[in-house]
Amino acid sequence: MIRNEGRDEQVLLKLLRPKTKVSAHCDLPCGVYDPAQARIEAESVKAITEKYAANEDPEFRARAILIKEQRSELVKHHLWVLWTDYFKPPHFEKYPQLHQLFNEATKLAGGGGGTKATMDTKVADDLLAKISEIDKIFWETKQG
Repeated sequence: MIRNEGRDEQVLLKLLRPKTKVSAHCDLPCGVYDPAQARIEAESVKAITEKYAANEDPEFRARAILIKEQRSELVKHHLWVLWTDYFKPPHFEKYPQLHQLFNEATKLAGGGGGTKATMDTKVADDLLAKISEIDKIFWETKQG
């Protein structure tokens, strides 16, 4: 008897292929979310802008800019995870300002005037204020 091993293999792979695709902020949907991750990175951004202003060394300043840009990108990442993975339609119904709040916060962390593009401590303060508003809503949703 001649077997068609390639065909058998294809059938087996088709049977074993997952039927549903899922996504999460990590490879295993752990359900652990907290705005503190974004806040800590944003506090780092603010501290870097303050240290940058207090130091005239060009090498230090170049390094500070690079690290601040990386931290700003992490702020955006953590905010996006909350926005897209944690918050659900009932949250957006109860807190209609939530989409706008996340939009403003991620822009404040990004380029084009956000902390990624500027060394202005005021922008970092504004970002922290937006994260604080998100944090308040987040913990209200955890209460029930």
